[in-house]
Amino acid sequence: MKAQRTRRIGVTVVALTTLGLSACAYGSDEAAESVSIEPAAAAQSLADVCPANVGVQLQWQPQSDMGGLFGLLGPGYVVDTDDKSVTGPLVAGGKDTGVDITLKSGGPAIGFQSVTSQLYVDDSVMLGVVHGDQLVSAAADQPVVGVTPLLKYSPAILMWDPATHPEWKSVGDVGTTDATVVVSKDQIFPQWMVAKGLLKQSQLDTSYDGAPSRFVGDPAIAQQGFANSEPYTYAEETPAWDKPVSYGLVKDAGYDIYASNVSVRADKVAEYSPCLDKLVPIIQQSGVDYIGSPEATNKVIVDVVSQDQTYSPYSEGEAAFSANLLKDKGLLANEDNGSFGVYDEARTQRNVDDLRPVLAAGGNQVPDAMTAEQLFTNQFTDPSITIP
Repeated sequence: MKAQRTRRIGVTVVALTTLGLSACAYGSDEAAESVSIEPAAAAQSLADVCPANVGVQLQWQPQSDMGGLFGLLGPGYVVDTDDKSVTGPLVAGGKDTGVDITLKSGGPAIGFQSVTSQLYVDDSVMLGVVHGDQLVSAAADQPVVGVTPLLKYSPAILMWDPATHPEWKSVGDVGTTDATVVVSKDQIFPQWMVAKGLLKQSQLDTSYDGAPSRFVGDPAIAQQGFANSEPYTYAEETPAWDKPVSYGLVKDAGYDIYASNVSVRADKVAEYSPCLDKLVPIIQQSGVDYIGSPEATNKVIVDVVSQDQTYSPYSEGEAAFSANLLKDKGLLANEDNGSFGVYDEARTQRNVDDLRPVLAAGGNQVPDAMTAEQLFTNQFTDPSITIP
């Protein structure tokens, strides 16, 4: 596992020395400044147990629901616009762990391939961020194991125009009508809602492409979204709409999957165990630090996005809104046992049992012998880590 650490410097970098306030300057002929970071204590030194560069495949472009991971990105980071990634020293509480971290964007950056598939084809990636339902869905062909959740619950929503549908108060109300529900074809929760009698199959339109034009042009529909994004961007950053939307969290209807699970290939858990023993608690603590004080990490996320013109704009306003909402709605929170970034085994088993028939109806058979303990593990988490 031990490898020589190298620093990729492909562009000029001028780094501030304060963690979280790092910024990258591009297009300059000036020489890059060196960055000196205090080394971490031995208990958080990863140089002898982890790859020299810990590659992480994200689900989408950088955003604040990934704050626990971007809090690991230390000063002197470099944005690679060709690779759609950012690389920098991996820090724990601002101190250098002795290895680097590369956060690679997903979605359009990888041709909309799944994170689980990338873990199986990209050898530079050690970890991937996978939603709980997608993790279960991949169990048959590309099994991965969640080692810590970044979020306790998913921020997935159905949203609607309150002026058109003032009577709707929850996602369950949408299914009492014949209104069209526009979702993307890769989402699993709409079929779960159909199976639970919360929506009708005839309501589903799987043509959602992320653009606001359909909703703006036809406010009679309901549409998928995320509570930490669309309610802000539609009201504040979409001139064609420019007013509030109403929404209901899908988790409030009972779809209580863990969102954004930091995951590893099932066949590599043993190989990476010495690294995960140290790294997973660092990720947990970074999530706690983020929710307590997200401003510095949000600045990093906004800066990284701003360096690549192919990304959708991500404003400081949206980042701040997102961090506050994740906390206020209990989506980024301690588990019921008081620990942060751990799994409730009864809940994960319920999720697997709930999803089996839904996935099977679409031709995806989760192996009968597969248990939740094989898909979500507390082997590497530290239960003493908690949000105060």
